[in-house]
Amino acid sequence: MIDDHGFVSRVLDITGAPGVVESDQHSAYVVDRRGYFEGKARLIVRPANSAEVSHIVALCRETGTAIVPQGGNTGLCGGATPDGSGNQIILCLSRMNSIREIDAVNYTATVESGVVLQQLHEAAAGHRLLFPLDMAAKGSCQIGGNLSTNAGGINVLRYGNARDLVLGLEVVLADGRLWDGMSRLRKDNTGYDLKQLFLGAEGTLGIITAAVLKLFPAPGKRHTAFIAVRDPSCACELLSFARRKSGDALVSFEYLPRLALDLVGIDPLQDVYEHYILLELISGDGDTLNAQLLEIMLEEGMEAGNIIDGTIAQSESQRSQLWDLRENIPSAQKESVKNDVSVPISAVPALLTRAAEAVRSVAPGARPCPFGHIGDGNIHYNILGPVDMDPDEFRRDYGQPLVDAVNQLTMSMGGSFSAEHGVGQLRRRELHKYKDPVEIELMQRIKSALDPGGLLNPGKII
Repeated sequence: MIDDHGFVSRVLDITGAPGVVESDQHSAYVVDRRGYFEGKARLIVRPANSAEVSHIVALCRETGTAIVPQGGNTGLCGGATPDGSGNQIILCLSRMNSIREIDAVNYTATVESGVVLQQLHEAAAGHRLLFPLDMAAKGSCQIGGNLSTNAGGINVLRYGNARDLVLGLEVVLADGRLWDGMSRLRKDNTGYDLKQLFLGAEGTLGIITAAVLKLFPAPGKRHTAFIAVRDPSCACELLSFARRKSGDALVSFEYLPRLALDLVGIDPLQDVYEHYILLELISGDGDTLNAQLLEIMLEEGMEAGNIIDGTIAQSESQRSQLWDLRENIPSAQKESVKNDVSVPISAVPALLTRAAEAVRSVAPGARPCPFGHIGDGNIHYNILGPVDMDPDEFRRDYGQPLVDAVNQLTMSMGGSFSAEHGVGQLRRRELHKYKDPVEIELMQRIKSALDPGGLLNPGKII
């Protein structure tokens, strides 16, 4: 490895001074969003374009320097945080933030990795189009990170995860070469679908620098309701009913327990209940069907005894207030033990019941607060300690046993221990514990083939 002075000089030759972050500004880059992981960076580089990324990666290969790709640094598993050695560089793609094209006829957006998700939302809306990936971090997360972690969010039920929204990719490989796979085609059956290798790989196989993404017609109207249901089984029945009756116009279906409302301090209904659903339907211009459907759903659900109470947003302001409630839940639980699990939708009620039993057998007095995307089977099963117990002490004494208990139950039900947050550093232990050995071997072979030097995001996933 060449000396630091020589390395920095060669990086500066590639990027110029704006491409290197001063050492006194490193702190914002070397700690993950939750504060679980903190590392050190030999250098933080912010290239301006794909060519600079290519040259930097080639230099790192020559010098044996490991690279940690980073976008908005909003990940929840430490996948964009360097280790503590101080030998790795962070390759931050935030300067590569150009929306190259919005094609309103082909319904595609061609964007660079550093584009902030909300920026793409606004650009698409300007053409009366929709990029449906949506989550609480949309104001700071970036497209490259979304694709590298195969992000989920609130609209997966209708539109799928991030990988389902990609037509083409531009990727810098571990040897510095640029792969131009920026296809805009909806159909292309000419061999292996190489882009899928890099989606969800968390920067361990290549560095995504640009993408061609699918767009959709912008909804004419959104119809949003906040409903109290008798129990999670009733919620699943309501989900099935809404999908059938609306012709699958249901885009979001979120479960919230009573404790979540108490933590946020907002309650849209007058009376207190144990189980709630926040759901949203969309309709085209001039279509009033789904507004009528919500009213019918409430009426029929109440007659059947499944729905106890509910309210329908009558304005965009009321709709925003309901979604603010949902999006504030994660921050209200920042001191909880966190799980990101999924099971088949039909198994969600059993998961909620059995997980509560498992949690209390490990930590009596613990307060489960499961919430999230029941519409696609993804529950964020977070756990708070007893009211009179210090949160740090609770996480220290019970954190790992509780995570293990919830994950073990989830896997026994045919589920996943990481539904949408990825593996990173946080879930690597679980990956090797629960994945089939053949699958692990195949992943290691792919890693060895594409990154034989092990320089791309080492210590993550594999």
